[in-house]
Amino acid sequence: MPTETPCFEATHLTRVFGHGRKRKIAVDGATFTIGEREIVSIVGESGCGKTVLAKMLLRLETPSSGELRFRGQPIDAARDPRDHWRVVQAVFQDPYGAFNQFFTIRSQLKDAFRLFPVPPSTQDQDELVDRALLAVNIRPPDIEGKYPFELSGGQMQRMLLARIFILRPQVLIADEPTSMVDACSRAGILEYLLKLKQELSMTIVFVTHDIGLAYYISDRIFILHEGKIVESGTPDAVTQHPTSPVTRQLLADIPSMHRAWIQRTPHT
Repeated sequence: MPTETPCFEATHLTRVFGHGRKRKIAVDGATFTIGEREIVSIVGESGCGKTVLAKMLLRLETPSSGELRFRGQPIDAARDPRDHWRVVQAVFQDPYGAFNQFFTIRSQLKDAFRLFPVPPSTQDQDELVDRALLAVNIRPPDIEGKYPFELSGGQMQRMLLARIFILRPQVLIADEPTSMVDACSRAGILEYLLKLKQELSMTIVFVTHDIGLAYYISDRIFILHEGKIVESGTPDAVTQHPTSPVTRQLLADIPSMHRAWIQRTPHT
């Protein structure tokens, strides 16, 4: 049987900023594949290059060298990025930064239809927005006429996920989507991500500093340090048999109770 083409395939992928003494290597020779319908977590400390790597997958940053392919084809900066964004979407760390504070939530959710080749009718748009809100446990009347600053951080993250339900992309880049919300909202957001994966057969790239969350949600984990992938594997292999001191430090940084739970609970 033929082997399925990877969703993403990177070979010696590198991104450099600045020149001379100010030169900074954000991603350094990363080589990896991400399969279709897989959840892969990119885990590392702040400044390790994980967000830059995620932006290259999203086509918001251009590689300095190396090769990045999407479904077998080079990610070409000469092509219209909207073609890529119809298929690959993102949920970012700061939900307020993703919305204009001067326009209502509903009007901005309806802006998502601009990416559709043929936008639905106004009535259909309203129905699709309502359906997306209900999918993330928001009653449509609860956000009617409201602006982003009137909602909590957890509610705003759910607005980003509602937008994903509207667009129904095939790939989602989730960059620290739980870092600005409380523990209750964090669990809900992870639940919605898994719901998206199941309903849309979606590929998810989950970017986080928390290896405990990565263990919970992932099929595979990449550990990134100073722009390099220093370890990768299944959640059980990475957390229970780490080979890199970076991984061991990430494990040491999570609460002891959570760490003990990971060690005695095989990933499913």
